[in-house]
Amino acid sequence: MNKSLEVLKKIYKPYRYTILGKAMVLNTTSGDFVIKEKREKDIKELYLYLTSRNFTSFPKLVDDSRSDVNVYEYIEGVSMPEEQKAFDLIDVISALHNKTTYYKTVTEDDFKAIYDQIKSNILYLENDYNRLYDEIKKETFMSPSHYSLIRNIYKVFAALDFTNHELDNWFSLVKEQTKKRVSLIHNKLSLEHFIKSDGDYLISWDESRTDTPIMDLVRFYQNDYFNIHFSVIFSRYLEKVNLSEDEKKLFFILISLPKKLEFSGFEFNDCIMVREMLDYIFITEELVRPYYTVQEKN
Repeated sequence: MNKSLEVLKKIYKPYRYTILGKAMVLNTTSGDFVIKEKREKDIKELYLYLTSRNFTSFPKLVDDSRSDVNVYEYIEGVSMPEEQKAFDLIDVISALHNKTTYYKTVTEDDFKAIYDQIKSNILYLENDYNRLYDEIKKETFMSPSHYSLIRNIYKVFAALDFTNHELDNWFSLVKEQTKKRVSLIHNKLSLEHFIKSDGDYLISWDESRTDTPIMDLVRFYQNDYFNIHFSVIFSRYLEKVNLSEDEKKLFFILISLPKKLEFSGFEFNDCIMVREMLDYIFITEELVRPYYTVQEKN
């Protein structure tokens, strides 16, 4: 990238350049540009496909002729409340999913592979939290982070019981299906990757792929659950994309999996980590509960 960067500086003659994460912004008298290292994804081909589906919420690709970097137009976003930004983002991702949806032929083995992978994750987390519980209970004087976990570990096991039970229910719904809805998904969905300007722009498409659309919702939730009222955002998505019962169930299963804890030995950081894990469980429970309350009433 360094060699191409020096060439591009000579071409565009920037009066200022700024490192922005893994990208570089060039401010020039002829416009502003973003330089990003190329990944395996062919962005030009992707943009052509999206345009053919009448979806254009992405930054213009200015130059893709170099082997190691792409040059994009730079888009200056407007400042706005995160809740408003989330509403606009969910509208854009709903349009992406609707415009690129098709139904893929599948077999029971395809669903069984998903089932087995999630089941394995649940078992791993159960074993890991049981190990932590056994180790901490042996301590004469618990650290604050360990004490916080032990006091609330019943919520962790409740979340694991819920995902385990619902996974079995999900598989009973899908195992005889022969078609599965897929679409192009952004796969890194977050408020950080959405820019509101004269239009709506999703950036950072390097990990996009074809998959079930709920994976974008899972990523979005995991990245921004603490910043926005996600139940309202999810309801807005459901108004635009008619998710099936099994799709909603899989979404709830995936977001309800507790996060694995990796204690560092630095107590301040460990306390924050445990608190964030518990907050995630409590917030997720608040999101999921109303949908199951409605089912029970029905």
